[in-house]
Amino acid sequence: MTRRVLTSIAATILFLILCIVATQSCTRVDAGHEGILVKLYGTDKGVQDVSLVTGRVWFNPLTEEVYEFPTFIQTKDYEAFTVNAKDGSVFTVDPTISFHVKAGASPQIFKKYRKNIEEISQTTLLNYVKDAFRIRLNQYSTEEIISKRQQFEAEVQSTLDSALQKDGFKLEQMTSGLSYPEEIVRAVNLKNRAVQQAMQVENELKVAEAQARKKIVEAQAEAEANRLRQQTLTPLLIQQQFIEKWNGSTPLYGNSPVFFKSLEK
Repeated sequence: MTRRVLTSIAATILFLILCIVATQSCTRVDAGHEGILVKLYGTDKGVQDVSLVTGRVWFNPLTEEVYEFPTFIQTKDYEAFTVNAKDGSVFTVDPTISFHVKAGASPQIFKKYRKNIEEISQTTLLNYVKDAFRIRLNQYSTEEIISKRQQFEAEVQSTLDSALQKDGFKLEQMTSGLSYPEEIVRAVNLKNRAVQQAMQVENELKVAEAQARKKIVEAQAEAEANRLRQQTLTPLLIQQQFIEKWNGSTPLYGNSPVFFKSLEK
């Protein structure tokens, strides 16, 4: 094999190597993401040598690495956990949060945690959620939580948002999934049932009173009608009514009515 052939083969191999390296040395940061270029050498091993990149990125795969952090809104539904109120009652929280990485905050987040968003959301962010509920719930009694639930949840969301923003995140929305202790639920149900029964009895009393008043009015009206009839029912009127309804037949028994007074003395 001649030297020229060997040189040609070596050049081809080198070209292939360069092509492979080139394909491995370029990446594109997708829309809705921030890219982080991390240098893998140095005493701090990338902690300080971090830069924000976007679009198409060229890098040395031997000494550098590119991470992508999503900046779009993400939703995490955490498993339920329990928290104690100020008076010792145990409440169950089943939270869901929506959040996103603040623009330009990816390098800060990476420097601090050296993890991707999924890992951070299942560890650090979950701890922030639990702390926010514990801090606020410990300031309320059971009765206050029931009567001021909206205020309580607003305070939890504010506390959580403040903690997340310090780390480069922004809280968009939170639902607590707060469940009351079983004994509280039973007490509330009994109270509601008693109120409903009282309302039912009150309604029945109102109906009975209305019916009684109706009967009194009817009786008064009937008595007044009878009184008027007695005043107007004279013997002459009775005879006139009999004549109007008489069919001319002689009664089979009893005395026949006298239509006219006898003129004989």
